[in-house]
Amino acid sequence: MCRATDLRQAVLARNDASAEALRAELAGRGAIAVNLLSSPGSGKTALLESELALARERGVPVAALTADLATDNDAARLARAGVPVQQVLTDGLCHLEAVMLRGYLAGWLPADTRLLFLENVGNLVCPAAYDLGESLRVTLASVTEGEDKPLKYPGAFGLAHLVVVTKADIAAAVDFDEEAFLRNVARVNPGVEVVFTSARSGQGVGILLERALAVRDGARVHRPVMARTPAHDHLHSPADDHLHSPAGAPAVPSPEHQHAHDHEHDREHGALPHTHGAPHHDHDPLPQAHRGECPSVDRW
Repeated sequence: MCRATDLRQAVLARNDASAEALRAELAGRGAIAVNLLSSPGSGKTALLESELALARERGVPVAALTADLATDNDAARLARAGVPVQQVLTDGLCHLEAVMLRGYLAGWLPADTRLLFLENVGNLVCPAAYDLGESLRVTLASVTEGEDKPLKYPGAFGLAHLVVVTKADIAAAVDFDEEAFLRNVARVNPGVEVVFTSARSGQGVGILLERALAVRDGARVHRPVMARTPAHDHLHSPADDHLHSPAGAPAVPSPEHQHAHDHEHDREHGALPHTHGAPHHDHDPLPQAHRGECPSVDRW
């Protein structure tokens, strides 16, 4: 068990070192990376295509790298925006890693690129564990996925700098409970901005581009309170006390208890409530990510 843990920590340490190097390389050329995480079918590619097209229209030099287990379908879709696009086929690996990413970018990324969008493999578990050298980490969820996704995947939502809800135009049709979703996001990531978008109707298109440009220009991103504790390699946040209830206790606190807890936590940590407007930028970038159990494959 110790050997397996040591090996996993060594792999992650190697990834972190590579991520820091990539972040520095991008900063040196006046660029940043934006890491997009979501489950399959969230509408991530459709929204990204709209954002890329808008960037091109506004004269912002952008590029996109998209990862999938198989097919280059997403790259073909993104290329319609008229910007440089690179497809990565992971051959079964459930996430991108900084080591492989640097190899793909070498000799391909245009010199004038200012924003590099990384469309991670569709997965809300493994990708959360790997820093890709991004300066902005975005977790997306569609209204069709249910309001409990943040509680089911606290790593992905708890470490996000920005949460994006997609397919907002059909929220009423699928009985999406916006307030419940916002409450659940707040439990794992107090103060993170949540924005609502629809690639089909155009709602919210451009917000992702604006937030990314702001970070590139020096705005400080939201820093989640969730972090990995060295002693037991475990996600911890103030919400843990409620998410992991003792035997015989309710699995979810009462609304009154949760409301009181949220206010108490806000006062303690200075967290801001969710908004649909300006981003929250008074924290440092990228906390150390939750370390999952997903395997790493050194085939790149």
